[in-house]
Amino acid sequence: MIGIRAVLFLLGVLLVATTLRSAVRTFILPRASNTLIARWVFRTVGAAFRWRAGKARSYEASDRAMELLAPIALLVLPAVWLVLVGLGYMGMYLGLGIASIEQAFSLSGSSLLTLGTMPPTGWFVTLLAFSEATIGLALIALLIAYLPTMYAAFSRREAAVAMLEVRAGSPPSAFTMLERYHRLHRLDKLGEVWTAWETWFADIEESHTSLAALVFFRSPQPHRSWVTAAGAVLDAASLTASTLDIPRDVQADLSIRAGYLALREIAAFFGIAYDPDPQPGGPISIGRGEYDAVCDHLAELGLPIKPDRDQAWRDFVGWRVNYDAVLLGLARLTLAPYAPWSSDRSAIGAGGPRPAA
Repeated sequence: MIGIRAVLFLLGVLLVATTLRSAVRTFILPRASNTLIARWVFRTVGAAFRWRAGKARSYEASDRAMELLAPIALLVLPAVWLVLVGLGYMGMYLGLGIASIEQAFSLSGSSLLTLGTMPPTGWFVTLLAFSEATIGLALIALLIAYLPTMYAAFSRREAAVAMLEVRAGSPPSAFTMLERYHRLHRLDKLGEVWTAWETWFADIEESHTSLAALVFFRSPQPHRSWVTAAGAVLDAASLTASTLDIPRDVQADLSIRAGYLALREIAAFFGIAYDPDPQPGGPISIGRGEYDAVCDHLAELGLPIKPDRDQAWRDFVGWRVNYDAVLLGLARLTLAPYAPWSSDRSAIGAGGPRPAA
């Protein structure tokens, strides 16, 4: 009997310690930390919402089905932590001689939720009850403190996504962006965009791995998405660096590198497979015919296109291969709205993909 009680006590301690580790690494640790409990909660809640979205007959219905995924998962996560802490303390109380599972449950729930309906007896049991009450309050306080930080990061992300609509249209596309800058005679000012989005990519790399729920928070407007915005900017920078016959701006190169590194970090956090060292001529989801059609369209509008189209295509592939897989993977993960050269080829969403413009 003593051996069984010792095992119950140790298992309780282990469960509480594992739960606290998950909470600390999720809410406090300022770096990417994918804990088993948090991952299980988001996958389980996400599977339920994806099942519901899969029955939608339009993207708008699918978007409405997915809009509560992140908020509900955030509410479920602390509840799961509280349940696990309660179970862990039940094991400890049973290990200390509490007569029955029912009494251990009542004492654990009373202490965890600070109800005081069942006072503890004995100094060690009382000490455990006080520690359990402290943990319960701390978990709720962590969630409350976590929300302002998360919504501040969300606001920064969405401000840039909303501003991109002015430059790249809705849905955002690289060719629309280049076309508009050409019409405004501001191709020489594209460096301002690359600089701003290099900073944006660095911000989401930090925030969307340390505050992973942000990945699933959808934009206020259904047709916007941080994933498709990222894809439009990366493709615009790749086309500028590889295809447009204008003076080279290394800031475009830096922006592309910042972008694919950020998307890779987020993709790795969620287990999305990609090649960390792709070859310059590796396969991408964009065909040569699509690329040539865009180049012809831009040339008709008067944009300067490099005369060696074959070399320009190879250079474009060399840039795109770095972020092609992770961009499509994140579009699938978030059920991103339609946008050319990103979510349109990731086989997601109600109604299926649509052809690129």
